[in-house]
Amino acid sequence: MVTKAQIVQWLEATAAVLSQNKEYLTQLDAAIGDADHGINMNRGFKKIMEKLPSVADKDIGNILKTAGMTLLSSVGGASGPLYGTFFTRAGMAMTAKEELSDEDLLKLLEAAVDGILQRGRPQPGDKTMYDALAPALAALRAALAEGQDTVTALQAAVNGAEQGMKETIPMQARKGRASYMGERSIGHQDPGATSSYLILNALLETLAS
Repeated sequence: MVTKAQIVQWLEATAAVLSQNKEYLTQLDAAIGDADHGINMNRGFKKIMEKLPSVADKDIGNILKTAGMTLLSSVGGASGPLYGTFFTRAGMAMTAKEELSDEDLLKLLEAAVDGILQRGRPQPGDKTMYDALAPALAALRAALAEGQDTVTALQAAVNGAEQGMKETIPMQARKGRASYMGERSIGHQDPGATSSYLILNALLETLAS
């Protein structure tokens, strides 16, 4: 079971890892975007940290929805609406939950990724966060179907996200600001896929500790 306290710890761990990787994400974005992904994500999660104490005792759905709405209102560019939708949809799927089963965890990620699909309409190979999230979701689903425990299944998901993130390097971007660069976007790792990997890895580290 994933506890409410662990969901709060996940958000705290995500805020910490995005702060640590702020410059790195911004460098990745400088190569193919607006050079603000790290700055924006760091700002958004700092705002979540400000809001978190007021909702930490609420249900998991409420905590995640608050995180999503905070990102929607405080983060510019494409990442605000996309990650805002990611956490808001995750929260809507977990309404009134005080703890999460493995099945809930899968539903959480399914709802979050579905939100990104509806919001951004990405296709596999567009060189976006979806290229990390889609293989992560597929790996989690497969591992849980095989009867793996939560941490082992999540490790498979994180491995899928990391592989997907690395596979964005040779891709030509077909979405967002990066798509304007055409072939010059080839050879650069997608910043959104990278932050998606970092967020999922923060969840794994929280549950494994």
